[in-house]
Amino acid sequence: MGHMSRCQLASISVGTLCLVATVAWAGDGSLGFVDLMQFRQIEDVVISHDGSWVAYALAPDRGDGEVVVRSTAGEVEHRIERGAAPEISADGRWVVAEVIPTLEEREKNEDDDDPPRPGLAILDLVSGQEERLDAVESFALSADGRWLAYHRFENDEESGEENDCGETAPTQEQREDEENEREIGSDLVLRDLGGGSELTMAHVVDFVFAESAPLLAVTISAPEGEGNGVQVHDLRDEEPVLVTLHTDTGEHATHPTWADEAEHVAFVVAGDDEGEPAADAEVWTWTGSGAARRVASKADAPEGFTVPSVNELQWSRDGARLFFGFKPAAETDTAVATATATATGKETATATATEDPFDPYDPDAILADREVDVWHWKDPRIIPNQKERWSEHDKDRVYRAVVHLDDGKVVPLADLDLPEVEPTDNPRFALGRSDLPYLRELTWDGRFADLFAVDLQTGERSLFAARIAGGWRSPSASLSPDGKHALYYHDGDWRLYSTIEGTTRNLTADLPVSFADEDWDYPADPPGYGSSEWADHSQWVVIYDKYDMWLVDVLDGELQNLTRGVGRDEEIVFRVVDLDSESELIDPTRPFFVEGYHDRLKHDAFYAHTGRDGAVKLFGDGNHRLEFVGKAEDNETIVFTRERYSEFPDLWVSNLDLEDPARLTDVNPQIGDYAWGSAELVEWATDDGTELQGVLITPDGRKPGERVPVLVYYYRFFSHRLHLFNEPVVNHRPSFPVYASHGYAVFLPDIRFQVGRPGPSAVQCLTSGIEHLVAIGVADPEAVGLHGHSWSGYQTAYVVTQTDVFAAAVAGAPVSNMTSAYSGIRLGTGLARQFQYEKSQSRIGGSLWEVPELYIENSPVFFADEIDTPLLIQFGDEDEAVPWQQGIELYLACRRLDKDCIMLQYRGEPHHLKKTANKLDYSIKMKQFFDHHLKGEPAPGWMTDGVPYRGE
Repeated sequence: MGHMSRCQLASISVGTLCLVATVAWAGDGSLGFVDLMQFRQIEDVVISHDGSWVAYALAPDRGDGEVVVRSTAGEVEHRIERGAAPEISADGRWVVAEVIPTLEEREKNEDDDDPPRPGLAILDLVSGQEERLDAVESFALSADGRWLAYHRFENDEESGEENDCGETAPTQEQREDEENEREIGSDLVLRDLGGGSELTMAHVVDFVFAESAPLLAVTISAPEGEGNGVQVHDLRDEEPVLVTLHTDTGEHATHPTWADEAEHVAFVVAGDDEGEPAADAEVWTWTGSGAARRVASKADAPEGFTVPSVNELQWSRDGARLFFGFKPAAETDTAVATATATATGKETATATATEDPFDPYDPDAILADREVDVWHWKDPRIIPNQKERWSEHDKDRVYRAVVHLDDGKVVPLADLDLPEVEPTDNPRFALGRSDLPYLRELTWDGRFADLFAVDLQTGERSLFAARIAGGWRSPSASLSPDGKHALYYHDGDWRLYSTIEGTTRNLTADLPVSFADEDWDYPADPPGYGSSEWADHSQWVVIYDKYDMWLVDVLDGELQNLTRGVGRDEEIVFRVVDLDSESELIDPTRPFFVEGYHDRLKHDAFYAHTGRDGAVKLFGDGNHRLEFVGKAEDNETIVFTRERYSEFPDLWVSNLDLEDPARLTDVNPQIGDYAWGSAELVEWATDDGTELQGVLITPDGRKPGERVPVLVYYYRFFSHRLHLFNEPVVNHRPSFPVYASHGYAVFLPDIRFQVGRPGPSAVQCLTSGIEHLVAIGVADPEAVGLHGHSWSGYQTAYVVTQTDVFAAAVAGAPVSNMTSAYSGIRLGTGLARQFQYEKSQSRIGGSLWEVPELYIENSPVFFADEIDTPLLIQFGDEDEAVPWQQGIELYLACRRLDKDCIMLQYRGEPHHLKKTANKLDYSIKMKQFFDHHLKGEPAPGWMTDGVPYRGE
């Protein structure tokens, strides 16, 4: 199999056989796993409307976090102990945050039916005073920032004890009986943050503030139905004004939904049918004055459909149209009756109130307990995929319709033949999607869909693109704001469809650059690079090639290179930065804010695109990665992060001109206490001339020419991590600074694959990379370790069957036998694995029957007899991505062949370990494994003697 020995590698650079360089490490500044757990990550960053305040959560890998609120001038700071998910009121006066129970409380009660409940913190930014409330399930702030609504958990007091409203709480038994019939609401408190007054509303199920005005909609569900309905609290005056939109003791309202730019609210009303929502519901709207009115019911539905109580409501932004869903009317399931009749030769009797005497030979009674799934070869989706989709997608699936509020016209848009139609803000057309013709192919060929333009006035649909790879769920199809054009990517080019004229233009066919992924190495059609948002006047949109940005004029179809080819010439990937996450439009009157990533040197910069001068660099020193976080709503204050391998991505604040950016946070100052190591870019070529890059992290204090043990960690392309701070957590991956601080070099090479040769491609890229590290005097050729997980776990398992370069290898969740894995099921999605081998990550390029030799040639288990590298395999036995039996196959092969192989089975764990104890155990064992084989440290007992099973 073409093995390359470690001695051969050593002779490349040092001219001696099997030279072993030892590393003396004093231990000062070494980073341990306990240290790692105490590093904190920045989460949930929010900026006040005026840009004066930034709030964010600090979450350690293990322990209790906090919320920090800082003025962007850097002069004032507040902290909320155990805070999370902060929000800043629109007036910039208040910060409200969830309060998480302590880690001790959570872990002590993690198996209880009644875990500790979160609370709420209210911080006054003027006085600095904080108030805490217990047992708060959720909260929201009004559009003007004056009002806070917080929802209490359901009252657990015993009967006879009064709640805040002076009402007697039901017993637990009464409550359980009532909940079996219907959902009962709990207390919602509405607080005037400035004045301090509160209003408590009982039995609230749902609540939502309007975005356009301080209006609060609530739905009420009481034990006896008293007061059930929908209310709006108008909060614009000094005292709230209550408007009752709908009330009926025998009905329940759900899904209160406001329009973004209008004081319009919609909701669904359903009757009570013996404890269950009635099959037929109604959709109601209220437009800010007068009475609410019913706008859709079963009478408006197509034949065989109804309005379900579980629905999806969405307004157009202007509130002129409301999208909702129809659903096929409930039908009697005849499957059991048909099967029974077939088995017994008679019709199934209708059950009566009188219980029949027990008959041990009654087929009907016996078959009533059967548990069977019928897998038919013509099923559009295989049964496991149907099961995984049922609760989240199919059980409550609705088929989109729209009601036009001006004339009350209801137009069905989707149906069983066109299952998906997306809501839109324009009054003309919506995009429809159907993957129905290609569902069987999903098993082996991937995702495809047909695209339709759907007329919002008539419901008529026009097919304008067939068999589009990936459907429209990738960023490759979008509708212009005025609905006149649809932009989509297909077969390597961008195309523009006119919904008015019904014509299509190929926009990019004559351009000299590729709009398909130039680095694509899968046996499937390459995707495009995507597009930005549309201009709000709908005349143009921006699309991308690998490097540059192109402006598409939809009127004449002309394209203009906005970055003037600078991206391709200088290998800079330019992309528009979305300054407003709530808007899907670009303001054409303002310069673009652009990020530029240097594809070869791996650093970022921010640019402004003015139109006249192309992209003008504003900020970036060539040594960092940058990430835009957000912009203040009322001015040009922005927040972003800056990072490199040894610099945590702290928050920075500036204006859009980036004239004087300032670092706002220093979250993990302890970084300076550890020997973090330093990262550099390395480049080399394989024997066939393939040019590769990688990141080399070397330990602090290493002298020039000193050889050190090397840990290789990889997947596909990893050189982009040059200036990325390694996430400081304990998980299934090796922590780079932990290893660097203990004297290791860490190598992150790129892997470029050939179709049909994923295993040999990995061997070629990895061994050539190690040759390079030996040649430049970094790697000790006797002390190189390899680690991979999932796809790179497979590569690791394969590589050690082909070369003895590595002194030890760890393979997490590897596929070891492509022939047995090919027709398996991905348990997380219920999808067959065939498509993954034929078209996707495994890159074989054909079926098991077309190219059986490739499945065998790329499977580690068939070459297990060639393994001479100590191998550690890790699997969770509830892995939802790779069947853990794949690990068993490789382990049993190695065991039979008397190879040095250990498998760690983590009970009840998925593809990536979740439990802290297991993550820490694996991290420790992984490092012990490498320390022994790469540094000669004593092997622990679990490696030398195993660990006998002694029961749980």
